[in-house]
Amino acid sequence: MTKIFYVLITCLLVLSSCDNELKEHVNSEKDYMIIPKPELVKVLNGRFKINHKTQVYGGEVLAAEGNYLAKMLSEASGESISFANQGNIQLKLDASMSGEEEYVLSVQYNKIEILAKTAKGIFYGIQTLRQLLPSQIEAKTSVQELTIPATLIKDAPRFSYRGMHLDVCRHFYSVEFIKRYLDVLALHKMNTFHWHLTEDQGWRIEIKKYPKLTEIGAWRNGTIVGNYPGTENDNKKYGGFYTQEEIKEVIAYAAQKHITVIPEIELPGHSSAAIAAYTNLSCFPKEQSIVPNSLISEGSKKAQKNGNPKVVQESWGVYDDVYCAGKEETFAFLEDVLAEVMDLFPSKYVHIGGDECPKGNWERCPHCQKRMAAHDLKDEHELQSYFITRIEKFVNSKGKQIIGWDEILEGGLAPNATVMSWRGNAGGIAAAKSGHDVIMSPNSTCYFDYYQSEDKEKEPIAIGGFLPVEKVYAFDPVPDELNTEEQKYILGGQANLWTEYIGTEEYAEYMLLPRLTALSEAVWTKKELKEWEDFTSRLNHFKNRYDAMGLNYATHVFDDHK
Repeated sequence: MTKIFYVLITCLLVLSSCDNELKEHVNSEKDYMIIPKPELVKVLNGRFKINHKTQVYGGEVLAAEGNYLAKMLSEASGESISFANQGNIQLKLDASMSGEEEYVLSVQYNKIEILAKTAKGIFYGIQTLRQLLPSQIEAKTSVQELTIPATLIKDAPRFSYRGMHLDVCRHFYSVEFIKRYLDVLALHKMNTFHWHLTEDQGWRIEIKKYPKLTEIGAWRNGTIVGNYPGTENDNKKYGGFYTQEEIKEVIAYAAQKHITVIPEIELPGHSSAAIAAYTNLSCFPKEQSIVPNSLISEGSKKAQKNGNPKVVQESWGVYDDVYCAGKEETFAFLEDVLAEVMDLFPSKYVHIGGDECPKGNWERCPHCQKRMAAHDLKDEHELQSYFITRIEKFVNSKGKQIIGWDEILEGGLAPNATVMSWRGNAGGIAAAKSGHDVIMSPNSTCYFDYYQSEDKEKEPIAIGGFLPVEKVYAFDPVPDELNTEEQKYILGGQANLWTEYIGTEEYAEYMLLPRLTALSEAVWTKKELKEWEDFTSRLNHFKNRYDAMGLNYATHVFDDHK
């Protein structure tokens, strides 16, 4: 009996010693390398240990977030951790908190709490907790002696719209890659995925009423080789599309990450793929749609010789063949397409493009000129405004709103439109001054198809330009030209990944990272808290997560900032 007593006492002393060690462990600022930088981080003593006793709880309304966290911790620790009725990690909704995406994360040696007004805020608290864990957990392998440094973190984003775009038309990417892309966005607390689905070079979304859009419009007969205008045509049939079931799958996956998916259906320009499928949508259905002397594939030459003048474009740039603004059948088609799109996507926004629409065909088209006369439109810019406004009325009738590139300002802005400013800040400034919501996406700081290094010989082929990570980090969505009242119309910022030269998923990751990491802090963290040297210190630590996730990224950026 005495022997058993001493064994019990010894065990209790050992356990007490372990508890004291966890409670009194001294942490340093290096334990809190979080991106994007939170509003407040307190360095506290102590560490919370993940073990077989760890459980997550928080009520049925937070089951999705609780199960997500439990799975992550299980994979990281090798323990069986579940979302249960009780536990030492609590997720809790707090209606008294003001921000929809605000959260408070408290880590003590014996418990963790994440508080937020909404499930989205809870999710962002979990993403921060994730970054307090070793980067090896991203490889989904268990880590021995898994502990989390004690802290109190209070955080909320600066902007409500934090977007990342992907063009899947110039080059097509698998559903699995789209999910991987969303995983990376979630890690960075980005909340919007702008999915560019239609273009001159390919139509990528199934529309039940118009099967030729994917039977014909999703495939081109070849692609130019090298930088525009190209050295030759590869003569390889290329394309692909997403079925409506696959679209639903991606939307559901994004919703788990609290990411809104905004579809883009380009109009009235960048419409060659749709016109190849349904030639009546053109002002001139019998005219060839490819620019003379361009590098046309043998397949397209044969098609045109056989009486099929409209083909999916094989080169990049802007094309004159656009939707006819004078035909009623154009609007009937687009309303049918948008109706199916809006049924699929729960987002309140639909992006309708509106950019780079040449007016040459409209100037000589009798249908368009008749439309202009009937509506007393003084020029083709006003005809485009008529086009966009009419589409907006239809979208609004379905309870949705449109976003358009800043060209939709030309000829008069549709009443309820949100402007995405890409040609610098001018369009965004004009829209905000006129009381319209704005998303800033200037090509000078937000176009990830630009080169990441000035040494272009050592870089993969890109569209041109130079956008280093430091310049992305310096991006501020709020232009100095706006006063306090006008600044309220700036919803946030977005970067764009156009893919003319990005032919593989691995290359897409390379162009995305680490610039996305810089962008995430530019659109989340308060301006006065941003500091480049501090960011690079955290970025050098953060890249270990890229490695653990098996991501491809521009490594020379880290060589430049050691």
